[in-house]
Amino acid sequence: MKTFKKQSVLILSLLVSFVVLFTSCKKDVNDNPPEENEFSENWGAMVNRDFMGKIVDENDDPLSNVQVEIGNDVTTTDANGIFIINDASVYERFAYITAKKAGYIDMSRSMVPTSGVNYADIKAMAEELVNLGMAGTDSEVNLPNGTTIKFDGAFQDENGNAYSGAVSVAVNHLSPSDPDVDKKMPGMLYAQNAANNERILETYGMVNVELRGSGGEILNLANGHTAEIEIPIDASQPNAPGTIELWHFDEDKGYWIEDGIATKVGNKYVGAVSHFSWWNCDAQFPTVTLCMTIEDTNGNPIYGVQVVLTPNGMNPRVGYSNGNGEICGLIPSNSSLAMEIYDPCGSLISTSTVGPFSSNTDIGSSTIPAAQTSVISGTLLDCNNNPVTDGYVTLNYNNIESLYTVTNGSFTFNTTTCVSISNFTLEGVDLNGFQSSDIMNYTFTPPTTNIGNLVTCNTIDEYITYQIDNDPAITNIDVGHQGNLSGFIISGASPQYIYIDCHNLTPGVYNSPNFDLLEFWDRSFNVPTNLQFTLSNYGANVGDYIDMTFSGTYTDTNSVVKNITGSVHVKRDN
Repeated sequence: MKTFKKQSVLILSLLVSFVVLFTSCKKDVNDNPPEENEFSENWGAMVNRDFMGKIVDENDDPLSNVQVEIGNDVTTTDANGIFIINDASVYERFAYITAKKAGYIDMSRSMVPTSGVNYADIKAMAEELVNLGMAGTDSEVNLPNGTTIKFDGAFQDENGNAYSGAVSVAVNHLSPSDPDVDKKMPGMLYAQNAANNERILETYGMVNVELRGSGGEILNLANGHTAEIEIPIDASQPNAPGTIELWHFDEDKGYWIEDGIATKVGNKYVGAVSHFSWWNCDAQFPTVTLCMTIEDTNGNPIYGVQVVLTPNGMNPRVGYSNGNGEICGLIPSNSSLAMEIYDPCGSLISTSTVGPFSSNTDIGSSTIPAAQTSVISGTLLDCNNNPVTDGYVTLNYNNIESLYTVTNGSFTFNTTTCVSISNFTLEGVDLNGFQSSDIMNYTFTPPTTNIGNLVTCNTIDEYITYQIDNDPAITNIDVGHQGNLSGFIISGASPQYIYIDCHNLTPGVYNSPNFDLLEFWDRSFNVPTNLQFTLSNYGANVGDYIDMTFSGTYTDTNSVVKNITGSVHVKRDN
């Protein structure tokens, strides 16, 4: 199975979910809801929701075999770093995902779930331990950016017993200006303050500290002892307040809890902490949930639209619409927000102002008339021509990767496109068969781009695949290509003969007689058709791929009109 090197679906402070339908492995336990606490009364009733996500390392390489949990449901990431948990029991307004892999600090993501499948994008940070010295003596750790942790030497193990051996420590600092801060940080910027109120946070920097004993056991500060932390103030926040609240991340509950004060000393915040996990210097604001649906002028939901919300005096919140066009997340209450919507090429589509909102609000549909959109549809097949029941496809458009699931082999989504870029690729994955397709080249043909069949059979390196009405077939033996200066011919002989004559080498959209499907299955030779051919790629050299799709109708030998869609992935022979 191929690995995906990039994915641009970003989850920032405005949380996002993407519609995908998957199943997952589950623990052999009852689906009991999370333990109730008074603060959880803010989150509504228990509901079942679907989740999908991708976990990568700091080089954007996928991490496989990461253990991912949501409540009592557990699964692991595949070779592409993808995980799927379906029908998890979560709250209406709060879901918590945890992820663990040896050699990396524990990961997590919290979100406001929508009724579609919810997407989590996580970037893991390596747990790089360094020797701190022996317990019982003062010590400190200094990072090149100015982060400093000072210890008084008193440590204890997980059972509360005093520890006296060698100590190792891993320290990770996250700056507010880090473009991946919301992929790396735990949970989301959602908190419980000292008065037990919900708050949304504006971070001024956070740090994670992991302590280990000589045998790798987890350590922490001894009861009654503190450590001093110094967190540098980012240059992008010159108006940082003189004092600021400290917050620690509760790894069991999935949100931040107010726990002390830090003071501005020079260009750092300095404070004392009584234990270690993640610590955060944050300003706090009352919060409400805001939801919206992004649609085109025909009322169709649009996937992958970038929405930027900027509250007054705060950093922007960025989100991407899911397959239902939905975006839900936390925003400061009683604050107006500038809303900007962008296409995949970064061009501004529309601007407006929303809010202020004093309570949880769904503002309904937001139509973007200036957007160019295209529906992409197709069928994902396994090597036996059967629809893939547990799998997904990855769209790569303008170096942005997005994930979509299949339902009984079918996938359909409506996405924004750029006027200047018409090409994209798709790769399909069959999770049951542990196989993937090749990376296939296509061209948008708005308003609908039907790619036909995508075959997850990576032992086949070239094929013609097609579907007549509801009957799919794959031609994967004796596929051939003959070319000349003005065109080429593609043919295959298994399971049925198929012969395609093409009179142009330039990628584009064509109809007969420039391109023609001359003979296959139950057709007689040269019967007129109503077919459209989209040549996405004609390889520059021998051995490079020709990629093409076709769709339309034809009349069979019994004078019956039939629908056909197909895909071509064939190497140049000459």
